[in-house]
Amino acid sequence: MAFRQLFASMMFAGAMLSGFGVESAANAKDSALTTSGLPIPRYVSLKSDHVNVRAGPTKDNDVAWVYTKAGLPVEITAEFENWRRIRDSEGAEGWVYHSLLSGRRTAVITMKAKDEFTPLYDSADTKSAVTARLQAGVVAQVKHCAASWCHIAGNGFDGWIQQQRLWGVYADEKID
Repeated sequence: MAFRQLFASMMFAGAMLSGFGVESAANAKDSALTTSGLPIPRYVSLKSDHVNVRAGPTKDNDVAWVYTKAGLPVEITAEFENWRRIRDSEGAEGWVYHSLLSGRRTAVITMKAKDEFTPLYDSADTKSAVTARLQAGVVAQVKHCAASWCHIAGNGFDGWIQQQRLWGVYADEKID
């Protein structure tokens, strides 16, 4: 889909929000009442390797794009009935059906430059042994986070990374 078509679809989705009574992420975070009863915003991951992202929160809305990789982290920014508005690590937003999302936490490695690598350590200490070097865009399962460090694992790696290097975990968030 061309950028302008995608942008138009996203703008249409934004315009439709007022018609569906969906709260903004800022307002919803402070609200105790959400459809799911869970806080907004929050991170989740894609459950399937085929997830349709729609322009609005119904099957009548056009599919704006399709995710083809299970496990990608996304942030839920709003809810409407069984639909969740999500944002990905590149900032793209759209609506997906709730059953296509998982509470399993994952994260994407982020770097200032795409060709840089970040060290993965044996323990939550920069003086510990480096077990791997990860490139931007690598997706990892988040096992545990505390004190600005996260224990992550993926295909061929397992170790500790500084929390600021991850998209899919809030600053200073604790995950057990």
